[in-house]
Amino acid sequence: MNLLSPLFRVLSRGVGLRKWAPGLLALSGLAALPQWSLAQAPAAAWPTRQVKILVGFPGGSTPDMAARALAEVWGRSLGQPVLVENRPGASGNVAADAVAKANDDHTLGVVINGNLTSARLLNPKLPYDPGKDFSLISLLATAPLVLVAPADQPAGAAWVQALRNSGDKWSYGSVGIGSVGHLGMEVVKAAVGNLQAVHVPFNGNPAVVTAMLGGQVQMALVPPGIALPQVKAGKLQAVGLTGPRSALAPEIAPLADLGVKMNALEVWVALVGPAGLSKAAVERLAREVAALPRDAETRQRLLAAGWDMQASSAEGLAARVKDETRVLGEIITARGIKLE
Repeated sequence: MNLLSPLFRVLSRGVGLRKWAPGLLALSGLAALPQWSLAQAPAAAWPTRQVKILVGFPGGSTPDMAARALAEVWGRSLGQPVLVENRPGASGNVAADAVAKANDDHTLGVVINGNLTSARLLNPKLPYDPGKDFSLISLLATAPLVLVAPADQPAGAAWVQALRNSGDKWSYGSVGIGSVGHLGMEVVKAAVGNLQAVHVPFNGNPAVVTAMLGGQVQMALVPPGIALPQVKAGKLQAVGLTGPRSALAPEIAPLADLGVKMNALEVWVALVGPAGLSKAAVERLAREVAALPRDAETRQRLLAAGWDMQASSAEGLAARVKDETRVLGEIITARGIKLE
């Protein structure tokens, strides 16, 4: 029974139904509608405006290429513009800190291993806490590391012997202290004979390669997307991979084949947001990431940039961060690595 019916009867007994009827009829119609609760209301939409992806390395770097591949496909699927903004510095920690402190619900970050693992181990005063200040969204892509050297150096086993004879005359480049390229080269030094090659940090792998081509450094561990164009052009040589053979660089043999045995270190990039990222944003991004492996265009674009797409759950990324923090922590302790 309509709850307003008794009120109609009261008013019809001389209280002026004609005056009140139109409003009551309207109320009567509303009363017949289903009763909506907050739980039944549709979830807030995300995004509602431009999304910004911060990258801690310059344009042309491998994290930058991964971020721009995402921006292109998500610019279509999210229905809002997606901007990639480069904020290089401190091995990617400048951009990572900006993401951690963002409060606009539309700022994300593409970060490398070290930002979530070794950075805090090396610098307890890091301005952000990787374990508390991020919403971990997904692993995005992985790549092995290629040990590269100038093309005019000896090759193969002869290069390893030349490295042994170099003492502290050779130097190597990386994207910064605590990066996987830095820690991996320290493992190479120990495996070859506890060498004294000097570490020279740069703001990105393109700068590392430029320095090598100019003779400022003699070796580096870099992703295939950076190494292979220079190798194919005959300007650099690929000494070997840090891990087993990879589809990203099938023609390059493992360093283990030259007697340089080490952990299969990889470089990887992940998508994160600030810890306060809204539930609507996290859920939408989880759906977008899950759809990435089905996007052949994005997969091919990442492959061309030297990345193997590896989308994951937030839990999967957290497990990877935990495991790699342990591995890199052991290297840092064993080699006595400290911030300079």
